[in-house]
Formats: sequence, structure tokens, C-alpha cells
Amino acid sequence: MQGEESAGPAEGDSLPLMDMGPGETEASEQWDCVLVADRSQSSPGRARRRRRFLERLERKGFQVKAMEDQEKLFFGIRANSGVFSLYRTLLREPGEPTPTVQPTTRIRIVNFVLNKETAEGDTLEDLVKDGVFEISFPLHEEERRLKEWAQWRSIFRRQPIDSIRDYFGEKVALYFAWLGWYTAMLAPAAAVGLVIFLSGFSLFHASQISKEICEAHDVLLCPRGDHGRRFQRLSDTCTFAKLTHLFDNDGTVLFAAFMAVWATVFLEIWKRKRAEVVLHWDLYGWDEDQEEMALELINCPEYKLQPQRHSYLRSAAILVLSLLMICLMIGMAHLLVVYRVLAAAFFRTPALPFLEEQINKYVAQKLCDLEQPRTFSERESQFTIKFFTLQFFAHFSSLIYIAFILGRINGHPGKSVRLAGLWKLEECHLSGCMMDLFVQMAIIMGLKQTLSNCVEYLVPWLALKLRVWRQRRTCPDPELRGWKRNYLLNPVNVFSLFDEFMEMMIQYGFTTIFVAAFPLAPLLALFSNLVEIRLDAIKMVRLQRRLVPRKAKDIGTWLQVLEAIGVLAVIANGLVIAFTSEFIPRLVYKYRYGPCGQGARATVDCLTGYVNHSLSVFHTKDFRDPVQMGGSENVTQCRYRDYRNAHDYRFSEQFWFLLAIRLAFVILFEHVALCSKLIAAWFVPDVPQSVKNKVLEEKYCRLLEKMCSSPRTTDV
Repeated sequence: MQGEESAGPAEGDSLPLMDMGPGETEASEQWDCVLVADRSQSSPGRARRRRRFLERLERKGFQVKAMEDQEKLFFGIRANSGVFSLYRTLLREPGEPTPTVQPTTRIRIVNFVLNKETAEGDTLEDLVKDGVFEISFPLHEEERRLKEWAQWRSIFRRQPIDSIRDYFGEKVALYFAWLGWYTAMLAPAAAVGLVIFLSGFSLFHASQISKEICEAHDVLLCPRGDHGRRFQRLSDTCTFAKLTHLFDNDGTVLFAAFMAVWATVFLEIWKRKRAEVVLHWDLYGWDEDQEEMALELINCPEYKLQPQRHSYLRSAAILVLSLLMICLMIGMAHLLVVYRVLAAAFFRTPALPFLEEQINKYVAQKLCDLEQPRTFSERESQFTIKFFTLQFFAHFSSLIYIAFILGRINGHPGKSVRLAGLWKLEECHLSGCMMDLFVQMAIIMGLKQTLSNCVEYLVPWLALKLRVWRQRRTCPDPELRGWKRNYLLNPVNVFSLFDEFMEMMIQYGFTTIFVAAFPLAPLLALFSNLVEIRLDAIKMVRLQRRLVPRKAKDIGTWLQVLEAIGVLAVIANGLVIAFTSEFIPRLVYKYRYGPCGQGARATVDCLTGYVNHSLSVFHTKDFRDPVQMGGSENVTQCRYRDYRNAHDYRFSEQFWFLLAIRLAFVILFEHVALCSKLIAAWFVPDVPQSVKNKVLEEKYCRLLEKMCSSPRTTDV
């Protein structure tokens, strides 16, 4: 073992893929992987297990080089050509040339062998947990094109997808290809949303409803909460009423329908683009099962095939556990209501998140363990579905609460629903629940995304700077210096790319599911994604250790997640328009109760009188709460948003008629939107004709070669 007297990279040394010298890069490129052990945790038992593990690798045809400094032990791992010759032989089809082994393939094969179980029953993961090794990672290398790509000034430049694939593998390349296409497709959606939002300015002063609200100086609204209880003039909400028309107008319905079609077109065109990309990479007919079996045989020639298995009992148990977990999430959403009420009563603070990502991840992993998936790809697919389902409820519970629960189970003045008979439930904003939903979406898409991007960049950047600052001693050996520089980078794991996908899926959900309440969502998502692409590039190239390359020909289960979000978006937007916005009440008043109702011709605006019609009357003598309210001496009645009778406060005939129209609209909207999605999916083929023709041509050429090489017969 080669010893080194000094520890840490030289002060001011640059990071991998930044300014490494040619000699250092060449030295790093010859090693497929580096194992690191902590000298302070070394013991005779750990040393024996470490030695047995390395000897096993040498017997399998791997070269091991040991180096050390004052704190760490480093082991360079390199596979000989025989390992890759077997790989080429196993994956070569009859009549086809022998496939080449790319650098990413070398790393993938070595990582697969390292993480398989040893004869003693240990895996590398077990050895890491027991302190035998600290970490394993592939080495970064010099890549000038990626160096230019991973810079903030390249934010509007085209992504070098082929170079990303050559360096990080197909899985990462497809992520950036998808993210780039998603960002490009957000441009037309953002433009339409901006037009819809700006068109609301035409109603800012001209809206009949806003005029009536602003002139209603003699209309008093009933007290809403337990704090600062007082009557409020309807005219005080004038500004908010005008702002509400910026997003709660007739264009909202058209934009929601447009986004339903947009989501389908986006996915269909992505499928076409993916087909072109994987054909260019010669992966169109690639078989993932065959690849995994080849790796298993390389690691162990006595490997026995694991057949597909299915257990109805196990599936039923997993289904029951999943439903119980979802019920738990819904129950926690109800706790969110309780928390918000108590917070408003005592602290007046916003709700805190109840669900932690790590809990959801742990539960999803345990459910996958019960299913006993056969391969890593199957496990990844099952984990994706379960984890996204749990994360969806965690992230969207507050929006669902605001859109469909807030202010709808509160009763009416004088008979308010109270938690434990003490605390009054939350009310919507005076201008309606759409304002609450708009503000929440604005916070998520604007403030939260911006802060998330800042944290996502600054935390690993500062962590790396701190580790480099602590390791300021000079290391004379250039090869060891390169290994240590890679070691100091931020760690990665099997969830690193998965978490990036999950982040974008959640954002895609916010962009589409409640877009009817926030037309600016695609625009803010567009700005965020332009930053996200470069941020992820900088993290992977400059701030993190190199990801283990993964081979793939699509984005996997995430495509089904996107399709599910598209369907949920149609349902949610239909419900928001019908039950949260004022679109249906305005429409019904205009054609049934207003001056233009039932075909009548009026000389005034058709919505004249809508505000008075939409506010119910409450007589202050019916207040049961003994607490006096300021300024209530001369007030005999107040108004509140609802459709109830003035004499008994039961739901009025207008309420039930509106409810029927709202349900009919939801059914009509969803059927029209879903049919439009199906038509768009049919109209845009998943695979371009050029790709189909290229595949057919290759099959035809292979048949001709077989025909020419086989002996001809005259039998018919």
C-alpha cells in the first residue's frame, strides 16, 4: 500500500471538470471506481473483511491499487478487458457486429459487480454500514463540452444531450432531454396564460360586479372570525374584487380546457422525440431484462434465472396497506384543518407541513419489500408509483383543502360550526375562495420555487467549499490528489436522479392541476425550469460526485405519472371552475335570474344586481354568541356569501339549482376535455414515421443478409 504523508488537496485546487491538468485527467480516467475507508475506524476484523472483499475482486479479474493519506484509505478499482469481452459476447445478436463498451458501460458493470453479494453473504452496502468502507464512487473526468454546459451563462444554449449521454449515461441524458422539452413546451402555455391574465385588466374597472361592490357603502358583511370581530363594509373589498377578475373570468374556462389538450400534446410529442433520440443511440430495440441478466452472468457464471412471480395474497396485502396509508394521509389532511383553526385562534401563524418526505420514502420502500420485485428496474418502477402517490397527498393537501373544503362546512352566522364547540373554522377571503387559492398558488409557484432553487444550489456549494477549506494541506501525488478531490464532492445515492424527477413531477402537477385558479403557473414554471436545467447541470458536473451511469430507452414509470397528472388536472380544474370560482353563479344569474334572464332584453348590464343576489341576509338578533361586536348597536342585519333563506337560514332554491348546474358542468367539462385529450393522442402518433421506416429498413436488411448467407433451395 502506497502511503502519503500529507492530506487534502492543494489550496485553490479546482473541482473535477473545471480546470484539471491533462496529466491528472488521464490518471483518473484509467480507474473505473474508487473505494474509500476511514483509517480512524480501522480494526483487525474490518481489515480482514476489507482484504477478503478486495481479493474477491482480484479473482474476478479486477485490478486494485491502494493509496493512503493521514486520514483515509483509497482503493482504485479497474476491470480488465476480459470482463468486457464477456459483456460484448453476451449482448451480441447473431449476424450483428460486436457491441462496443463505452466508458459509462465500464462504470456500470464495475458498480454492478461491486454491489453484488459476496461468498460470505456481505454486500458493499453491508460493508459500508459496518464501517469496512466509507463510500464508493466513479471518478469525474475532463469533459470540455459539459464544462461549458454547466455554467449559468449558458442558460439559453442548447443542451449537448449526446455528450451528457456519453458521460452520465442514458438515464441522465433522457432526464435532461425531457426537462428541456418540457421547458420548451411551457412557452406557448405561458403565453396563453399571460394573455388570459392580462385580459382580466379589461374588467378591472369595467366589471359590473366590481362596480356594485365598490359602491356598496351601506352593505355590511357579517363578522367572520373570533379575532377582531366587527362588521365590515362590502365596499372595503373593492380592490380585492377587482383583482379577483384578473383570474376568475370567462377566459379561465377556455384556458383550463387548453391546458388539458396541451398536457396531452406535450406527452405525445415527447414520445416522438424520445423515439428519435433512442434510435439515434441504437437503443430502440434494447432489452433491459437481457441487460440485467448479462450483468448477473458476468458477476456469477452460475447465476440461475429468477422467474416472474405473482401472488394475489401479497398484492391484496399491499393494496390494503396502500389504501390504509392513503386514508392516513387524508386523515392528516383533516388534522391540517384542525391545526389551521388552532393556529388562527392562538398563534395566527400559517400551517406547518405535517408530512415529511423521508417518512413517505420509508413507507414506499417497505411496501416494495413486501412485493419482492425480481429486478432493480421493477423495484424502481413500483417504488416510483407508491412514493409519488404519498408525495402527491403531502404536497397537494393544502390546495385541496383551500379549493374544496375551506369555508364550505362553516355553517352560517349565528350557528357556526366550531371545533370542539370552541374554535370557529376558517373562512374564505371576503372576495371569495378563489383569492385564497390564487394566493396559495402564487406562493408555491413564485416564492417557494425561488427559495427551493436557491437552497438547492447554495447548500451543496457551501458544503463543498467548507470541506475543501478544511482539507487545505498539499498532496504531492497527482493521482491521489484527483481521488481526494472527487471524494470531497457532495455525495450522491440511488435517489439522486430520482429526486430530480420527483421535483419536476410535483411542479408539473402544480402547473396543470390548479391552473384554472392561477393562469400564471406555466409562466413561473418556465422561468423556474430555465434555472433548474442549469442548476442540475452545475450540481452534477461541479458540485457532486459522478453519478453511476444507468442505461435506459425511456423515462420509465414517470411517463405514466405524467399521464395520471393530466387526467387529475382535468378533474381538478373542472371542480375548481364549478365549485370554487364564481363562473357558474354568474352564468346562472345572467341567463335565469338577472335582467337578461329567460330571453329578456335589458338596457342594463346582464349582471346588474348579481352582488345582492349572491349575498344572503342574516338578522343580527339571531346571534347566539353573547360576545358583543363593535358597532353593532344600530345594525339589524348583515350579509354573507351563501344561498340561504332569510327566515330560517336553510339552503334556498337557488342553492340547489346551482348545485345541479355545477355538477352538470363538471360532467360536461370533464367529458369534453378528456375526449379532446383522446383525439389529440390519436392525432399525434407516438412514433414518427421516419423512425418506423428506419426500424423496418434495418429488419429488412438483416433478413436479406440471412437470406444471402443461407444455402438456396429449389423447394417450393
